[in-house]
Amino acid sequence: MGGLQRITQPTLDVLEVLLRAHREGEKIHGWAIMKETKRSGPTVYNALDRLEDAGWIIGEWEELEPEASRPRRRFYHLTGEGAPAARALIAERRPAPVQARPAFGFVSLARFRALPAGGR
Repeated sequence: MGGLQRITQPTLDVLEVLLRAHREGEKIHGWAIMKETKRSGPTVYNALDRLEDAGWIIGEWEELEPEASRPRRRFYHLTGEGAPAARALIAERRPAPVQARPAFGFVSLARFRALPAGGR
């Protein structure tokens, strides 16, 4: 499997969608990826092409009945090597934000108001 030559924010967006689909055992088509990432067709398909060239994903055309009144869709899914590589790349480039929470026994100072001069 080759490495990705270019890693862009749209590529990371596409990988996050593909990872979600992978966790749910689904294949996902390009238009659905465009919708979820809120990215344009050329942007998404360029990222998909790079991922496919790197061997991280496989795209497969759906089978349609001859009387179908719509074009075939191409469904994408992560490969056995692509899934762990995608997880590692996302973890490196988009680490989960740390959830700040107060330490045991501490209270937010925002709850206290300044007392007027002279006490109470």
